[in-house]
Formats: sequence, C-alpha cells, structure tokens
Amino acid sequence: MAVNRRSFLLSGLSFGAAVAFSRPALAADGNAALFSQARAALDQYGPLVRFGDVVGVTDFAQPSRALRFHLLDMGSGRVSSFLVAHGRGSDPGHSGWLQRFSNESGSNCSSQGAYLTSDYYNGAHGRSMRLAGLDPTNDAAQARAIVVHGAWYVSPDMVRDHGKLGRSEGCFAVAENELETVLDRLGPGRLLMARKF
Repeated sequence: MAVNRRSFLLSGLSFGAAVAFSRPALAADGNAALFSQARAALDQYGPLVRFGDVVGVTDFAQPSRALRFHLLDMGSGRVSSFLVAHGRGSDPGHSGWLQRFSNESGSNCSSQGAYLTSDYYNGAHGRSMRLAGLDPTNDAAQARAIVVHGAWYVSPDMVRDHGKLGRSEGCFAVAENELETVLDRLGPGRLLMARKF
C-alpha cells in the first residue's frame, strides 16, 4: 500500500490507549477460521494498524438474530460475540439476512472489507466510533458516515419478539447496553473486518 494512502487514511485520526479484555469471553470453538482471516488481514494492512491485539470481525453470512460481531483477542484466542445490525439497503425485504453489499452513498447498505477504527465522537446516536474503509469496496465509509454506534433496535428482546434485528443505514449498530464494551475493547487504531465468512 502506498505511503501517501497511509498518510491520507491516518490524517485526522486520533488513537487512544490500548484497552485490555476484562469481560469473560465466549467459547472460541469453531473460530479457527476467523482467527486465520484476522491474522491474514493484519499481515496485509499491518502498516496502517496501530494495535493488533484485538481484531473485530462481522460475519454477514449469519442472520441478524445471531451473535455475528466478534472481538478476537489475538493473544489469548478468546472471543466475545455480540448482536449487530446490517443496513436496510442490504436487506430491503427485512428478512433478517443481508442480501447485498454496496459502497455507494445513499444506498443505506452495509459495505464489505477491512476498516480501520478511528476516533470516538458524540453524535445522533450518542457515543460512537468513526471508521475508515481500507478497500475499494468500503473506501467511502468516511464520506457515508459509516460508524459503530448503539441502537434501540439491536437487542435480545428484538430477536425474541421479531426473530431479527432492526436495520441501520449501513452502520455497525450494536445493543445500547453493550456499546461501551464494544467501543472500549475494539478502540481506535484497530482492524474491523466485515464480509460473508
């Protein structure tokens, strides 16, 4: 990756201190492939990634009712998994399954690819975290304001009552009561991957 692209991506990004894993993680059985993908991505994007201790992985091959947003502790092999919504443009019939990706403004779709986590800010959804897309399939993330934020429509109650989550406008929307855990553990300067694994 060219140095000028690295400078562009890192300009304006601020990085906080690394945050240690503290919450008991879910069993890592069956996640060997995710760790393998995470290691390959760290090798590929290494010059851009300040912290390689934790990698976020969103497996959009799973339905929205599944715990498909994973935080991988690369040192211990532990995994914490959470609910996450996909974009309404990716699931126009609101089936609970992601049908398509898009990187276009106004598509309200989720985008696939690798993201670099950026700074925290307070916006319409409260505390949130900006993302920079590292691939041609998601390089409009900043222009589209694709971020990690909390949302009322992401919760076990939504899954219980509707069998699926609500939809975002392409952002990684997580449960409001788990937002702080996700933001603090993932933190700025790390890698977040999203695709159908």
